[in-house]
Amino acid sequence: TVLLGLRNIDARERTRILASGVHVFTMTDIDRLGITAIAERALAIVTTGTGGVHVSFDMDVCDPTIAPGVGTPVRGGLDYREAHLLMEVIAESGRLTALDLVEVNPTLDLRNTTAELGVELALSALGKRIL
Repeated sequence: TVLLGLRNIDARERTRILASGVHVFTMTDIDRLGITAIAERALAIVTTGTGGVHVSFDMDVCDPTIAPGVGTPVRGGLDYREAHLLMEVIAESGRLTALDLVEVNPTLDLRNTTAELGVELALSALGKRIL
């Protein structure tokens, strides 16, 4: 299991995550190494010895400027291109077996922005390409 894009966790969450042995890539890691390198590392971890990967994409990982309709909007999340590039790397891996996008709250959304982003990200994960 990999958690990617963490940026705001409380002390209890930190303790549980560290004790779990889950691989974690924070937004600091993404800032330092870039989303492509982090995505490739994460995929290598979760696909070693497996038949593929189930991606559970929590829309809270995105910055609220692009995904306002989430339960926990925290500044400093993935921007539009980082989110799409992550999904594009997943698609290119050919290892995606299941995908869910969670934490879209229509009552908090602005003009369906978050829901539309979710659809776009799903399309990228399923192989939609520019060319």
